[in-house]
Amino acid sequence: MRWCVSIGALLVAGAMAAGDVAGIAAPDSSSQLTDAKDNLSSVDIELAIAVDVSYSMDLDELAVQREGYAQAIVSKDFLQAIRTGPHSKVAVTYFEWSASSDQKIVIPWRVIDGPESADAVAADIMKTPVRRGSRTTISGAIYFAMPLFEENPYHGLRRVIDISGDGPNNNGAPVTDARDAALQKGITINGLPIMVKEPSYSTMDIDNLDLYYEDCVIGGPGSFVVTIKNRDKFKEAIRSKLILEVAGRTPEHRIVPVIEKDPGVPCLVGEKMWQDRWGR
Repeated sequence: MRWCVSIGALLVAGAMAAGDVAGIAAPDSSSQLTDAKDNLSSVDIELAIAVDVSYSMDLDELAVQREGYAQAIVSKDFLQAIRTGPHSKVAVTYFEWSASSDQKIVIPWRVIDGPESADAVAADIMKTPVRRGSRTTISGAIYFAMPLFEENPYHGLRRVIDISGDGPNNNGAPVTDARDAALQKGITINGLPIMVKEPSYSTMDIDNLDLYYEDCVIGGPGSFVVTIKNRDKFKEAIRSKLILEVAGRTPEHRIVPVIEKDPGVPCLVGEKMWQDRWGR
């Protein structure tokens, strides 16, 4: 709903700027120059892709995850989704995260508006060496992403954090605090819980990571979760999620964010597991 209202507002503003509304004078040359600059920086969505590189992700998963995003960005379906927006372009940044003090930007904000720019972004994603880090702090990733929206030069109709991970928050601030802070800024958070391995004590995984993401991580207008439970479906899930985000759609069976219901999974489950195991 918010997206539709924003588009409507833009159309009305455009009509007024052109002097099409009765009693409104056409803008002077300086106004036209400002409008032209605004149009150059206007995008349909500002999308921050936040990917988990903690040690609980094995090297094969990290490679498939990175390939999945690169291939999704150059896919015909993704490029078609971009063309459905009023500006036909999106702004994307891609960063990796693990502990609360470990986030690394792989792709600074870039505009994707067609095959050429998509190919360039995908190539830069693939040429960056794969790395791993300790701990899992979803809250740290969210807090890291929030100022990125304020610093980038683009103006999107929507701001979205696309966050993937294979475990619950066990480091840094509570994830619900970070989520709520993002929602207050009008940022939507979507989740990609990775559940391709059986949970183990050594990796501190949980059985119901998908429910944890639904209850504790995602939020905002149209927010949703796409779960990866089969390694063979990893890349397909990533592509589907990016297409839904860019097109401003949600899955047929929409997930209700935690803000609209009581959580069914303890949102401090990761922190408790770490405390029980390490005593700190």
